[in-house]
Amino acid sequence: MDDCGRLCKYTLFILNLIFALVGFVFLGLGLWLRFSDSTRAFFEIEEFNSSAFVIAVTVLIITGLVMLIVVVFGFYGACNEKRCALLTFSVLVSILAVALVVFGVIAYSIKEEIGLRVAEFYSSIYLLYVANSDPVLAVTLTFIQKLLQCCGLTGVTLLNVAKETCPDPDSFWEHIKMDACPGVIVDVFNRNSPVVIGLFVGTGVILLLALICSSILTNKLKTPPTPQYIIRTQPPPSQLECIPTSTSISYSYPEQKPVVLTPLTVAYNPVVIT
Repeated sequence: MDDCGRLCKYTLFILNLIFALVGFVFLGLGLWLRFSDSTRAFFEIEEFNSSAFVIAVTVLIITGLVMLIVVVFGFYGACNEKRCALLTFSVLVSILAVALVVFGVIAYSIKEEIGLRVAEFYSSIYLLYVANSDPVLAVTLTFIQKLLQCCGLTGVTLLNVAKETCPDPDSFWEHIKMDACPGVIVDVFNRNSPVVIGLFVGTGVILLLALICSSILTNKLKTPPTPQYIIRTQPPPSQLECIPTSTSISYSYPEQKPVVLTPLTVAYNPVVIT
């Protein structure tokens, strides 16, 4: 394999490592939200089966599983240089890329509805944390609120019962009131739609890079290597000649007679058995 093939192999390994980390995070978070004692009621009560929380958890689990399946084929094909696994990986990545484009277009066209659904998902996590004080929910709330610089459902410090999950205020006014997270989430999807589109585009570029590296590596494995040495262990039959019983060696001296070499004979010594 040449340098281009090795570069694609190592690049594919790094991309699959990133996919594996993201897949494990999605799958682990989704399974925890699905089977945790504090969130299991959402799935057991029929009225909540169509809520944004249940839909988001299901999407997390499915996305994590799909990414891990893709990673298995990618790692196996890149590390062991198997064309069949690389071809399967390329097909799966292509399907993911097409699905990402379709989902990005749909998300942009109904960004207001998606913003409301995500805000509803945040509200469900917030209420679950207030009721159960689950540490994993606390970590999730802290991450979301620090990322968006918001606090709680109302933003009023005196009314917030989960102050420990809120970010540190940057001004005197924020000690009294901060932006409410549901409103901030809706505004992010409405006003910052180019950022959301950029997120989809960036993910699509990573998938496209993985697809290109997989295709190049597959083609490199398809081409057989050029032999560097040819070792002949036996001459062909056409070149075999009878070995003469005597060999004459002549020299370029005209006055000297040719020397005839007679092959040695094997002495026959009879064995007498007494």
